[in-house]
Amino acid sequence: MDLVVIEPEPHKRRHCAECRQGPLRFHIPEFNAVICLDCADLAHLVYLPRGNAALTRRSREASSLWAVVIRHNKRRKHYERQGILVEETALAHAESSCLADADARARRRTRDATRRAAEDVRFTATLTTKILRLFPSCPPHRAQAIATHTSQRGSGRVGRSAAARALDEAAITAAVRAAIRHEDTPYDTLLMSGVPRWKARARVAPAIEAVLTAWRVDAEN
Repeated sequence: MDLVVIEPEPHKRRHCAECRQGPLRFHIPEFNAVICLDCADLAHLVYLPRGNAALTRRSREASSLWAVVIRHNKRRKHYERQGILVEETALAHAESSCLADADARARRRTRDATRRAAEDVRFTATLTTKILRLFPSCPPHRAQAIATHTSQRGSGRVGRSAAARALDEAAITAAVRAAIRHEDTPYDTLLMSGVPRWKARARVAPAIEAVLTAWRVDAEN
């Protein structure tokens, strides 16, 4: 189990229950009391903020004692990881290691980015083909645009879902329906005018189904 240190919210600076030192940047909870790092025998550790995965991993591996730093997110109502506390010598060793292979890691990131870009191009082309197979009367440029938009990496859109990447018909239809909703109906205008989302969706549903029906018709038959 990880040793956990708390970084209090700025307006909740604490004082140590043992030495009365404070306000504290970090503390640990102990028997429902706030204990400073000095009293907890952790004051020799240095703080490494999150953000550099390689440096964090190597610092943790090189440190005989380390702790996870968390802070409460009031809006999300849970604690979030902020970084770690590690021995200063471990951090220095990790920094040296990261500098030594920085070029290699940069080249690897470039290769990975190139590979992901190629995968995305292939997937977008495959998704476009699948859309046209399900909706043969959909204009090819619309199918291409829908596939490109919904499959953007990191977008969180339905096109990036596991079902869509497996070319599941329901997921792909949902992506097409979403595109029609925004581009072929007054849905966005209704939202901007204050109409609730559920009501706006109900209003435009017949128009969406009409377009889907028209696109499902095979133009060659």
